[in-house]
Amino acid sequence: MLLRFTCGTCYLCTGGQVVHTLPEGPPVFGVTTLGKHVYVLRWKKRDQVEVYDVIAYCLQRCLTVRNGGVFIDMSLCKHSRCLYISDPGISHIHRLSLGLRGNATKWPVSDKPRGVSVNAAHNVLVTCPFVRKIKEFSPRGKLLRDVTLPDGIVHPWHAIQLTSGQFVVCHGRADDPVHRVCTVSADCHEIVSSHGGQRGSDTGQCNVPGRLAVDDNEFVFVADEENRRVKLLSPTLDYICKVVSRDQVNWKPSMLCLDVQRSRLYVADGEYNESKCTAGRVVVFRVVVQKRP
Repeated sequence: MLLRFTCGTCYLCTGGQVVHTLPEGPPVFGVTTLGKHVYVLRWKKRDQVEVYDVIAYCLQRCLTVRNGGVFIDMSLCKHSRCLYISDPGISHIHRLSLGLRGNATKWPVSDKPRGVSVNAAHNVLVTCPFVRKIKEFSPRGKLLRDVTLPDGIVHPWHAIQLTSGQFVVCHGRADDPVHRVCTVSADCHEIVSSHGGQRGSDTGQCNVPGRLAVDDNEFVFVADEENRRVKLLSPTLDYICKVVSRDQVNWKPSMLCLDVQRSRLYVADGEYNESKCTAGRVVVFRVVVQKRP
């Protein structure tokens, strides 16, 4: 139980308690939740999306995404009840319905996509690291916006849009000197605030911050992959605490999903051999961040 102060306001952070671990198996490249179900994206030829119940974590069914390439991330839209899956292998986004038949369509991104998220307007935000862009698509794949991130952001992995219209972006691959989490203006022209800098393992540093999750108060959870931890940052990107430590994962935390309603943080834990992910599992943590009265 940790107490920290942010902008004069007192917050209580409770985390680090493992609730459950889903089975180890093929690499996990996405995890998300909706209602009574947890959706896990694995690297397989079929039955790639495993559906578990959110209470006992029993496998309920599987969904297959056909004619795919290499799946690398997944996000869910509660409004349209569908999954969006990033596929840099064929430079497409797959849209998979959560209905019984699991109908799927796809659309081209033109550049290799990486992270994917859904904003408040139910549009799909696709992060393209090698061209430093965020592309916004309608739920059916119409390109609405194509913006280039500021020069200081190199190899962006994931972006989430805040209620203000600004974006939280994480960037930096293994051979980059700068690894950060940044808040970027709504027009993507400037960096508003940042956490990190030179690659490292101190509390104020990151080493491949690969994925993000943001709660209702805009606190930011960061999967700090090479440091084998998950960090919690304030809305202004000040360091608060470590909510998952290296002794609570077997390998590297690579994907995140936050279920605010149930106070659960789902962390995809991946085993890597020579930069290739060979196995994965999902560890479920209890995490609470709340304002102190």
